[in-house]
Amino acid sequence: MLNEHTLNQLRTLRLDGMVAALNDAATHISASELPFEQRLALLVQREVDWRDSKRLERLLKAARLKVSSACLEDIDWRGSRGLSREVIASLAGGDWLRHGHNVLLTGATGCGKTWLACALGQQAARLGFSVLYARAPRLLEELHVAHGDGSFGKRLAQLARLDLLILDDFGIAPIAAHERNDLLELLDDRVGTRSTLITSQLPVTAWHAWLDEPTLADAILDRIVHGSHKIALKGESMRKLSKAA
Repeated sequence: MLNEHTLNQLRTLRLDGMVAALNDAATHISASELPFEQRLALLVQREVDWRDSKRLERLLKAARLKVSSACLEDIDWRGSRGLSREVIASLAGGDWLRHGHNVLLTGATGCGKTWLACALGQQAARLGFSVLYARAPRLLEELHVAHGDGSFGKRLAQLARLDLLILDDFGIAPIAAHERNDLLELLDDRVGTRSTLITSQLPVTAWHAWLDEPTLADAILDRIVHGSHKIALKGESMRKLSKAA
């Protein structure tokens, strides 16, 4: 076994994965008969795995997903919900995030929009992308308050750096004039470079009327609808199905 001085040096270098591997008796015993190069490769891989695990932990904590346990592997495929395995598999690969595309999830209350949005958010974090979940009304209220305390520009810049912004409950309540303006600013910073995932009870075709101001509505929808991946969930409430099961 390595002495404590060497282990401390590894900790100083922040090679905690290697320290954990060297302190793992099972790993030490199984690797003791291997050539030096293979033992070194094992230690390096443990360090890589350790860092990946810690990074995912940080990304998920920062994401503040409403349903932290949601993951694509647990999707309920029963019934006709409007879910395509091919579409979900494509989204799971992450190309939509790499190209700054959006996902629009619509459907009646209880059909699983928020759950699926969080599952896609978790998958994005697994792929190394930064994520933030927020209810659209609450985020717009937060931006309104930011105008008053002078932090609006800073908050917009923070949101613009996110690889994936999840806006849940889009269109759930009437929108005020200042909220339309803030929404346009928010989306304009992201168009073509960062992805936005929106969930709404309203079909996409009703969003223009909900925004209730033709010029701004055209500008906002131009930034989120064209070229986006649209998923319209159908069927009974998943909450009712879960209770029935």
